[in-house]
Amino acid sequence: MSGSRLAVRLERPARGAAPVRVLTLHGLAASGTTWRSFSELASPAIEWWNAELPWGTAGASAWSHAGDPAEWIGAALGRVTGGADVVVAHSFSAVLALEHLAGAPRAERPRALVLVSPFHRRDPADFHWDTAGHYLGIFQEVFEEALRIASVRAPSPETLRDMAVLVRDRVGPYGWLRFWESYLRSPFVDVPGLDLPVLVVAGENDRFAAPQDAALLADALPQGRLELLRDCGHFPMTERPGPFADAVHRLLADHLAAPSTAPTKAG
Repeated sequence: MSGSRLAVRLERPARGAAPVRVLTLHGLAASGTTWRSFSELASPAIEWWNAELPWGTAGASAWSHAGDPAEWIGAALGRVTGGADVVVAHSFSAVLALEHLAGAPRAERPRALVLVSPFHRRDPADFHWDTAGHYLGIFQEVFEEALRIASVRAPSPETLRDMAVLVRDRVGPYGWLRFWESYLRSPFVDVPGLDLPVLVVAGENDRFAAPQDAALLADALPQGRLELLRDCGHFPMTERPGPFADAVHRLLADHLAAPSTAPTKAG
């Protein structure tokens, strides 16, 4: 784990006597800005901690050359003062967070978990040779969608493609392999043993992490709940920030007795 970049910082303190510490974990080739729209709608009771992970936009590719990237999830959790009550993880980090927490001692787990657009398969037989070819083929498209959603002004298709190629090449073949390895391990994760409230959020139009797989994962979790967002792809917290924040607030209200009132806006 040495030589790779990890930064965890308190982005926003809570207001009130009973704060809920929430740690957010971005996906592959993303950054903490992924959660900006959610943070604007988050309940005042949330004490927001944000991680910049080695596989983010500012990281070098060395993270992918050795070791298990799931170990970085534990390292990020260890940097939250007082411990995280809730972990909110997107995409690649959602896979890693599920794997890490399922194998962690109960005392080291948060009180609740939110998995956003997770990659998960319930059975090893669900993977085929053409599955690997499919994900290798669409790897660049994930970055194109992320860049398009994050852009204030819509870039031309050519510019978008060129930017996505740069991101893809920065992640590199080792980065893709770490993603694929974590996905392949998902059927062997002790999902039934993760006995804590887990909210699984998926976009019904997600072309990358199949919403059907998210539904199977939520069903396999002892306290799993699926939130399927309409008119939404792989980035629910950006594409549908209002419904996404509402779903998180319901989780907090139901399981952590945290206030769920927060200003929401359309989305």
